[in-house]
Amino acid sequence: MSHLINRKQFIKRASVAGTSLLLSPYLSSGTDFFKGSPNKKVIVGVMGTNSRGLFLAKTFAQLPDVEVGYICDPDATVLAKTIDAVAAITGKKPAGFSDIRKLLERKDFDGLAIAAPDHWHTPAAIMAMQAGKHVYVEKPCSHNPREGEMIVAATDKYKRLVQMGSQRRTFSNVKDMISKLHNGVIGRVYFARGWYVNNRKSIGKGNVVAVPQNLDFDLWQGPAPRREYKSNLIHYNWHWFWHWGTGEALNNGTHELDVIRWGLGVDYPDKVVSGGGRFQFQDDWETPDTQTITYNFPNNTACTWEGRSCNNYPSEGSGRGVIFYGEKGTIVYPGANSYKIFDNTNKLVSEMNDDTPFDASNQVSPLEKLDGLHLLNFVEAIREKEKINAPILEGHKSTLLPQLGNIAFRVGRTLNCDPANGHILNDKEAMMLWSREYEKGWEIKI
Repeated sequence: MSHLINRKQFIKRASVAGTSLLLSPYLSSGTDFFKGSPNKKVIVGVMGTNSRGLFLAKTFAQLPDVEVGYICDPDATVLAKTIDAVAAITGKKPAGFSDIRKLLERKDFDGLAIAAPDHWHTPAAIMAMQAGKHVYVEKPCSHNPREGEMIVAATDKYKRLVQMGSQRRTFSNVKDMISKLHNGVIGRVYFARGWYVNNRKSIGKGNVVAVPQNLDFDLWQGPAPRREYKSNLIHYNWHWFWHWGTGEALNNGTHELDVIRWGLGVDYPDKVVSGGGRFQFQDDWETPDTQTITYNFPNNTACTWEGRSCNNYPSEGSGRGVIFYGEKGTIVYPGANSYKIFDNTNKLVSEMNDDTPFDASNQVSPLEKLDGLHLLNFVEAIREKEKINAPILEGHKSTLLPQLGNIAFRVGRTLNCDPANGHILNDKEAMMLWSREYEKGWEIKI
């Protein structure tokens, strides 16, 4: 496990991070988020552990005073693999569940981490809050805009902490970059550009086949209306089907758009345009493999995001990143924990570097060690030692941006939006994509 940071290293990194971790202000003493000693062990469950969830489980298992008590996955093979992986780190096997509803009947754990497919994110988060659990939900926090509104409403109702996996909100140098941006280091910032590239292969044409014996496909689909099992769906290609996934714009673009929205100081757009298509291969992939989205905001700023799933030629030397353009210069952020500042003659005036290994094409965790600090922030917030860095309202706003981009792409026209909440104006067809239908008996209720 040498590639993963151990408990002592986490504590050391937290100390180096300084104000971003150990010196963060406490939550108000009137909250009921955590009872007992502030050093009490935090027990978590992890849902959906084939890929990203396996990383979360192993990383949580190495955090100080954290126990991975439960694993939930409808694939028996994945479940057993994750239990063994955690036991190899801690010497103790977590209990395994295939059904999240059964897991949430347990009273003896504090938080649920959700890395199941996108269609599960909001339903599982709301179920967990209703069971009294805090929630760490991977991006995107919702499958559709209405779910984003619902998860925010549930947080307010049940008074639980919900952290979205926008890890850059915890990266020390990114926080420093945003602070400098807001303090005018390049003057008024009026435009930003984000991008993500990869070299994904064709998923081919799937066949309707028998469900593997190790998989409970009914539980895997959960709240999504039932579809037949196909040979090219699980475990990763569901990302490219609208029924379960949300495409590259939410699979990865959510990260860049979160940094952009943070830097520009904006909430909701008033205009959204998107173009692209499935160009590289002729197969079952439904979402765009090539897409651009442009946003205008009411504070006289704009941004674009470009996704190329099947051509990984880098931009600015990086497979992902953000550039901020201002009146007096430019900031280039290549997607990790480093950045450069240029003046308006394009002269490099300062830079901040971090040598943490970074692999933009890594589908599990491009920044494994830094990602762990975001998980540490979640458990420290449960202990009332820190404020949560990526609260769900911010997560919803950043998730809504690529969702609006996908809706604009699917209806093939510009969306005019209410800058107060992002709702699409005067377009009934587009607003039909604001929400979804659910399998009978799985409807979300707050």
